[in-house]
Amino acid sequence: MTDYSKYPTHHAEPEPSSMIETFRAIGYSIKAAVADIIDNAISANAKNIWITFDWKGEHSWLSVKDDGFGMTNEELIQALRPGSKNPNDERSSKDLGRFGLGLKTASFSQCRKLTVISKTNASAVASWTWDLDFVNYSGKWDLIKYPNALIQSLDDVSSGTVVIWNDMDRLVKHLNENDQYALAKFLQIMEQVKLHIAMVFHRFIENRKLKIFFQQREVQAWNPFMPDNHATQKFPEEPLANNQVKIRGFVLPHKSKLSEPEFRKAEGPKGWNEQQGFYIYRNERLLLAGEWLNLFRKEEHYKLARIIIDLPNHLDAEWQIDIKKSVARPPIGLRDQLKAYATKVRGQAVDVYRHKGKILQRKYAGVQFQPVWNEKLRHGKRFYEINRAHPILQNAFELLKNASGELNQLLKFIEETVPVSLITIKESEQPEQQGQPFDETDQEPVRKTMKMMFEQLVTGGKTPDMAKSIILNIEPFNLFPHFTEFLNPSAND
Repeated sequence: MTDYSKYPTHHAEPEPSSMIETFRAIGYSIKAAVADIIDNAISANAKNIWITFDWKGEHSWLSVKDDGFGMTNEELIQALRPGSKNPNDERSSKDLGRFGLGLKTASFSQCRKLTVISKTNASAVASWTWDLDFVNYSGKWDLIKYPNALIQSLDDVSSGTVVIWNDMDRLVKHLNENDQYALAKFLQIMEQVKLHIAMVFHRFIENRKLKIFFQQREVQAWNPFMPDNHATQKFPEEPLANNQVKIRGFVLPHKSKLSEPEFRKAEGPKGWNEQQGFYIYRNERLLLAGEWLNLFRKEEHYKLARIIIDLPNHLDAEWQIDIKKSVARPPIGLRDQLKAYATKVRGQAVDVYRHKGKILQRKYAGVQFQPVWNEKLRHGKRFYEINRAHPILQNAFELLKNASGELNQLLKFIEETVPVSLITIKESEQPEQQGQPFDETDQEPVRKTMKMMFEQLVTGGKTPDMAKSIILNIEPFNLFPHFTEFLNPSAND
């Protein structure tokens, strides 16, 4: 062991205001910040949590109150100390914290004045404030005690804690209380916070372990997996990592199986496409929602696939759980297993997604499929040519009668220069990075073209179902069966 007494030492304490400004830049959203405060309340065995805010322009405030164990004066001071926990210390399996920074960093990210009021069954009310302007003024790591208007807010509970954010400069700085646009924006953000809470803590709410009230109204859980819907397809749970990690897939119902309110509710806070992917839970608390963890890309065809990953908190370091509890990276040894399981779920999700189109295609089985590209042999070698019978090309040739020769020549140049070798190599080395038609780009041209063709076919005497079947047998429209649900003879653009 090194004998440190032989070496000179010198204090190198961080400068308080600079360090706190660093904490503020960690990157919390207000949704993640409020969720972090709720974590502390759950760890304190709270059964009820009340989130309250008051719009006063730049003087607006937000509070989170709980009826948990509460803290004595000494415990409160320790809780307000940055880094009050060592992340390597052994902790309860139910503990939702790790770094001892959540209360402070989450709050500092949103406000310049953090006040915490707390009491236990056996202690008087204690109250201390981190005032970042005071820290900047004093140059010291000092809390300050202000008289607080909410000091009586704990009168109706035997023990508990209130966290109060004032001077919320990241959200309401310089805003006027009478600015109606600013008020509407503020309320919209608060609604997003409520939806986030309903998702992140849905297991606690569903299991009746916890009630959360938002502006005095009870928050209803939002379960991403629609487990009670008879049309939801549930995969068997599989254990990974010596039974420490559990994974279970769900394929949500096709839109045709849902009422409009069910469909809108199921899309979640971020919408159908963004909600696809893995949902990582630690101790029942949702950490990461709707991410493919760099194993796949988000694509329209897989939007019905959602997969649970359940972790114990002692795997935080292996999964690289960050301070904000919003980033997780699976260990290298698990990535192949996660990818294999997800591939099965995604495959089933595609089948459900295309179900309606398949019914129409079976009903009109005689309709010929029209690809964009055809494979041809020339002198014993394989080449690819653009399908001149493709309806879009047929229409282009009709519109450009006087330049059909030039158009045909242009297509020939494209056909002769397709980088087949490069595509083959890339597809074989990185198949998951192969893009799909109109993937992650504007799909409005697809929708408009489908609508135009539908109207032409119906006008020409085809039934609506027959017209949809013809369109679904044309590449790349076969990849967008959901657009056919909005094709009607009288539909407006």
